[in-house]
Amino acid sequence: MKSVLAALLSLTLISPAHAEEISADALDHITGDIVVLGEIHDNPTHHLNQARAVAAIKPKAVVFEMLSPEQAAKITPALLQDEKALDQALGWEQAGWPDFAIYYPIFKALGAARIYGAAEPRDVVRSAMTTPLPEVFGPDAARYGLDQPYPDALQKQLEAEAQEDHCNALPVKLLPGMVAAQRYRDAAFARTVQQAYKDTGGPVVLIAGSGHARTDRAVPALLRKLDPDAKIVSIGQIETAPDAPASPDQPFDDWIVTPPTPRDDPCAAFK
Repeated sequence: MKSVLAALLSLTLISPAHAEEISADALDHITGDIVVLGEIHDNPTHHLNQARAVAAIKPKAVVFEMLSPEQAAKITPALLQDEKALDQALGWEQAGWPDFAIYYPIFKALGAARIYGAAEPRDVVRSAMTTPLPEVFGPDAARYGLDQPYPDALQKQLEAEAQEDHCNALPVKLLPGMVAAQRYRDAAFARTVQQAYKDTGGPVVLIAGSGHARTDRAVPALLRKLDPDAKIVSIGQIETAPDAPASPDQPFDDWIVTPPTPRDDPCAAFK
């Protein structure tokens, strides 16, 4: 049987023919069995767009990258109505995510959706950096392609991207582990989404960083190979300066381009 990894590697590394940049207005009409809504974590506009999409989709379940299963289990209808109490119950600030206030519109839009947490324990993610992924992920690892290494060219490409994302400040010996951790988290998110879809029949929404929304090798790619009959839709969100030229093709079904949110120099900590 063709492995998931082999199937993923047969995909082209460009967007499907129908893919295009869309406006936020298009979020009012998104449909799918599973919809992956990407974000840049600290961009408030991205979360407003996600909330708009959730309100339109009216999903049976919403899976959050930011929540553990234990955190998700704490959420009640009453807590969803109280921003401050929900923030405190989740321990959001302690988890290191950007200000809860910019995420709260998503929670307000959930309606009766069942909430799932896809975050893996930090010690488990760290172990994925140094331990063979099948040992960390468990008996389903082969279904998610984790029993096979990436081809050398792709591995080197991803290591270079990880280094760039960390201001070219990481020791080279850490780069393979960074790639492995991202693979592990993609597979873990896909597994939780599949469980939510099985439990509720969909539609299911995944709220996650745009890197996890890539259709070439991340969560949507895994889901499409595992369940070819399900309609999987990936919406990425990226930033560009207002006067920049139109964005080139992106690795999503469709994508939204927003101005960058003001932020401190992310490389300052490495200097």
